[in-house]
Amino acid sequence: MKAIAAVDNNWGIGYKGGLLVSLPEDQRDTFKKFTLGNTIVYGRKTLETFPGQRLLPGRTNIILSRNPDYRKEGAIVLHSVDDVLAYSREHREDEIFVIGGEEVYRSLLPFCAAAIISRIAFSFEADAFFPNLETDPDWKETDCSEVIHSIKGYDFTVHQYLNLRA
Repeated sequence: MKAIAAVDNNWGIGYKGGLLVSLPEDQRDTFKKFTLGNTIVYGRKTLETFPGQRLLPGRTNIILSRNPDYRKEGAIVLHSVDDVLAYSREHREDEIFVIGGEEVYRSLLPFCAAAIISRIAFSFEADAFFPNLETDPDWKETDCSEVIHSIKGYDFTVHQYLNLRA
């Protein structure tokens, strides 16, 4: 598994249930490029932030929900970290990306072999955060893009990290 996220200067990822900012260049050239045709894992609350609560097309959507009665047509619904790990063992050939939110990242990050983090050069007001990989000794940066300028006025760079414990 790999984690993929966009974070601000403080590793913030969200505020009041929504994204901090939506950068078309990052969504197209990073998020979509890596996840299209692959499997994505995310929480029910993250699904609720999607327009119309529609699943992301061109991907196998796995929704993590503690509610055993939760169903979403077209998605695989799993109920625990152990369920996700069992799925990943059964589908070793699949590329699986963890896409949020905060609780799902925190639960699954120790099991991710790598992370792709778009770091936005701005500090937003945030109440949801991704763990800071820069200060975690288990993670090592392996690549960093050139600065990318967004039409939204925010610069960002795409960093790749390797989990040294995975």
